[in-house]
Amino acid sequence: MENKVRILLLTDTHYFAEKLGCRGEGYEEYMLTQQKCFAETQAINEAAFRWLNETDLADIVLIAGDLSFNGEKESHLEFIELLKKLKASGKKVYVITAGHDCNEHPFGYDETGRLAPEGTPRDELFDLYYDYGFSDAIAVDKEGLSYVAQLAPGLRLLALNNDGNKASRHTYTARQIEWILKQTKQAREDGQDMIAMNHYPLLPGCELFSLLGGEVVMKNADFITTLLADEGVHLCFTGHMHNQSIKVKTTEKGNRFVDVCTGSLIGCPAYLRLVTITDGDFVEVESIPVPDFDWDTKGLSKEEYFRRQFDMMLNTFITFMRDDPERFLGKIGVKNASDQVKKIVGGVGSYLNRITVGDLCRLFAVKCPDGIKDRPFTEMAVTLVRKIFEGDAPYNYGTPEYDAIMGILSRFRLLFGALNVKVDGKPADLYRMLEKTIGHYGVSDYNAKFRLK
Repeated sequence: MENKVRILLLTDTHYFAEKLGCRGEGYEEYMLTQQKCFAETQAINEAAFRWLNETDLADIVLIAGDLSFNGEKESHLEFIELLKKLKASGKKVYVITAGHDCNEHPFGYDETGRLAPEGTPRDELFDLYYDYGFSDAIAVDKEGLSYVAQLAPGLRLLALNNDGNKASRHTYTARQIEWILKQTKQAREDGQDMIAMNHYPLLPGCELFSLLGGEVVMKNADFITTLLADEGVHLCFTGHMHNQSIKVKTTEKGNRFVDVCTGSLIGCPAYLRLVTITDGDFVEVESIPVPDFDWDTKGLSKEEYFRRQFDMMLNTFITFMRDDPERFLGKIGVKNASDQVKKIVGGVGSYLNRITVGDLCRLFAVKCPDGIKDRPFTEMAVTLVRKIFEGDAPYNYGTPEYDAIMGILSRFRLLFGALNVKVDGKPADLYRMLEKTIGHYGVSDYNAKFRLK
């Protein structure tokens, strides 16, 4: 008999209670460099939850962390009201919390400037979200805010949290790993398949992300994914990076691990997913756009509205390079830069803001395809970065953009080799990593079918 389980998946809801303040000059300034929406989050979440309440596509809903915008107590309380209604509609609801849910110093804005609403300590999250995973769990790690739930006959969820103190954030302590191993062993002994949910990605959403550290992919990710896969956990749902990706790894023992990372509910790319698991092995993933929400989008479709915010963020950084190098450096974490560094950054920013793709190709003596010669470099760069986050990056071998970008990068290939780049302690080919970042090869990041075993 075929055993089929359907799951609705969303993540990074970042609910913000609008009454806390999301307006004024300070708000507008803040939003210049943000990927996700802010004032709109309540309206977006309400629309998404109305859809979830009404749909009969699945009766299991998983939400993979960063439930609140930045830990506001009132945002948590209002978001929980949405969860209550969803549960009352007949859905089984399982959530995990993450770093944005236990910030004790959140903020808002109104006409007077920056505000300081009440925050939420981490030790309050267990009680706040007790009814959405913990209450009917078959195993609970209260300290680690993790649990195991029986989703359906034959299928268990390993809901994992790693938003602890600074030393253990974005990884698991030895105690947590011991608890995980106990749960995976019990699942095997009970004849149960097990899948996982973890806020931080366990496989990088694109090749380049693997170089960017614990804020992008979980620390010790290679060890954790190997451990899980070899213990029989072959599928994990993640978020955090606000990108769409489906990535696959095979361990040395031949066990597969698949990380399905889903875009944020409130910013480009804004999607939910429908996941169908058949016989604990065959998986089908379908991506569903966030439903229309009650907001003045200035005549733009919701997709255009989200993309406009994303592009504004990137264009603002590029403009800051030219017009305010000190501010740009501060935004990327460089403090107290010398005047010489600021001058260099300003010069680079000025150049990038005025050149075309053809100009850049000529600079590096690379033949530029006719169709993109006159395209502003900044426009192509912004589109490229957004496409990486949207998934199924389009600049594969043979496209004009591929020819131009890889032609320029080829001029640096010897330098890339000299950098001795490593991933998980192993030598990596930076040139090929960049190639696989701008293009997409393998399983679609949106709609895919694959086996786990």
